[in-house]
Amino acid sequence: MLSVILGIVLTLALVWKVSQLIKAPSDKPLQAVTLCIVCAACSYPLGLNAGARLADSLISTGTAKLLQNLFLLGTVYSLQCFFLFAISDPMTGRSRARRELIPLGITALVATLAMMATPASERSHTYATADMRVPAIAIFYVAAGLYLAYSLAMALRWTLRYARMVGRPLSTGLWLIAAALAAMVLADSLREVLNVMRWLGSTVPTPVIVSVKLLLDLAIPLFVMGIIYPASVSRWASIRLWWHHRRMYQRLAPLWTALHQAFPEDALNRSAPGGWRERLRMRQVHRCYYRRVIECRDGLVRLSPYIAKAESDAVESSGASAPVSPLTPQVAARRLRAALRAHAAGEAASTRAVPVAMPSGDGLDDDARQLAALSDALQTAAPDRRG
Repeated sequence: MLSVILGIVLTLALVWKVSQLIKAPSDKPLQAVTLCIVCAACSYPLGLNAGARLADSLISTGTAKLLQNLFLLGTVYSLQCFFLFAISDPMTGRSRARRELIPLGITALVATLAMMATPASERSHTYATADMRVPAIAIFYVAAGLYLAYSLAMALRWTLRYARMVGRPLSTGLWLIAAALAAMVLADSLREVLNVMRWLGSTVPTPVIVSVKLLLDLAIPLFVMGIIYPASVSRWASIRLWWHHRRMYQRLAPLWTALHQAFPEDALNRSAPGGWRERLRMRQVHRCYYRRVIECRDGLVRLSPYIAKAESDAVESSGASAPVSPLTPQVAARRLRAALRAHAAGEAASTRAVPVAMPSGDGLDDDARQLAALSDALQTAAPDRRG
């Protein structure tokens, strides 16, 4: 179950970052993060029994184990590069990234030579069953482990430093990454101790080895979650805004329809409608929402003298004094219907205007809330009722 979850998380993260990189191919930190996830995604199937058997059958025994570890080295190196590019200027970041290639290259070379020197009969063993008394096997695991511990520790240091420099949600994602890296450093350090003990001939209980591996397996999904968390939060906020604008667009439909029938010439220029996918795109929904709010407000401004006349007629018929406070949405809806009838009949309008559904604050969204309240009231108001 854990393997399935990890595979899903890695796949989603890979698709997400590749799509971002396509939009911003020159973004160095994004390049590093994408390469990090690519290496992790390539390493993951090689650690499964089916993937290891396939790779070994295509090339030779031990190929899966070697490639898995080389991709892991690439994963932590790419993680280092992300922070080097993120906290340094481009020139310094490139220079330090090139220097970090030296220990990576040496470790990869040592691991490859050690695997080649390992007897073929010993290459198929897993880490838990590998005979560390064979020098080539011990060198293979110790060399890879030392680089992983070094690289992860450096990445943890820069993660903690960078997390204090930025705000949410990026800092939250970085703290998740820091927790995962701390677990990885601990797991890798413990594994190095076990490697040395087994190299010297000591017997390490299998449950201890499995526990260290489990700690690492739990840290990897947490690490990937930390990478995708900031983008996930931003995307969720975008989806919520899209849903809010779409819902407000629909609420404004009764008001917009009534005003559009009275003043069709006020409609803003619009392109030919696309398919349902185009209508559901975030940018298109936002554009339609803003257009509808503006068109509703323009229509109310033109109809305001007729609303003032309807208000005057209502006050005269009731014998009450003119109201000082703004019209409530229910009263404004009744006056609006009367004003629409007067406009359609060609009656004379008042020389003054009445403010209707005026926003209580700044911003288009507050204006939209007042217009939506009027639209809701207009939908329930009796169509033939006069003020």
